[in-house]
Amino acid sequence: MDAITTSGESAVTPAMTMRGEWSRFLGFLRRPVLPTRAPLPQVAGLIAVLRLFALDLLVMSGLLAIAGIVIATGVDMPETALAGMDIGPGIVFAVVVVAPLAEEIAFRGWLSGRPGHLLALVALVGGGLSATLLLSAAGFSYGADALETGLAAMALGTLGGALLALVALYLLRRREAMRWFQRCFPLFFWASTLAFSLVHLFNFPADQMATALPLVLPQLVTGTMLGYLRVHYGLWASIMLHALHNGAFISLVLLASSGA
Repeated sequence: MDAITTSGESAVTPAMTMRGEWSRFLGFLRRPVLPTRAPLPQVAGLIAVLRLFALDLLVMSGLLAIAGIVIATGVDMPETALAGMDIGPGIVFAVVVVAPLAEEIAFRGWLSGRPGHLLALVALVGGGLSATLLLSAAGFSYGADALETGLAAMALGTLGGALLALVALYLLRRREAMRWFQRCFPLFFWASTLAFSLVHLFNFPADQMATALPLVLPQLVTGTMLGYLRVHYGLWASIMLHALHNGAFISLVLLASSGA
């Protein structure tokens, strides 16, 4: 019996095999259906993350092979923002920890369709921006210059937005996915996935974004896996796969730079 049905409900039995999980994922892509709510973190979710990570590595290997063939034919590929950059612990932390957390909250935290998650995102962004603007208007000052003051105001604003988001999550914690959101879920799923992939175009120079479109295909593919994990196993699962994916990518970059 499958853990995830197409009736908008969440069951508890995990897929028995890796192939079963992959088949379930492909079935979800053919007909995206939003469960009522994802279960609490459990071993089945961790197993699903590792199974999707294996699929992610397989697909990325294929895409890298295609890219290698294209480069071998003499085609110039746009360079990412990491090209030529000295990658230290700070950048690794940002890529492997900060980016997965921030991007999953922004692009998939609300995909559950639950009122608390939608309101929490609005509170986090809206409350954070409002608090930052209020601090600036009130003449808030910190540090030696305007940059330090601005960063401090943003940090305090983000903290205020996060507190509002936590309140929203707590007050609406028992509310299930909204019916209208479930009906429109395929649209939300694909819009979220497309937006996630397109935002990575900003990793390339502005005058090369058009030619860089094929280079965000990996983010489009990975985004579908992240969306699947988010709605079926929880936001923690999509964050974990995102971190694993970015960790594999940054490891490859470090390996290539060390051998250069």
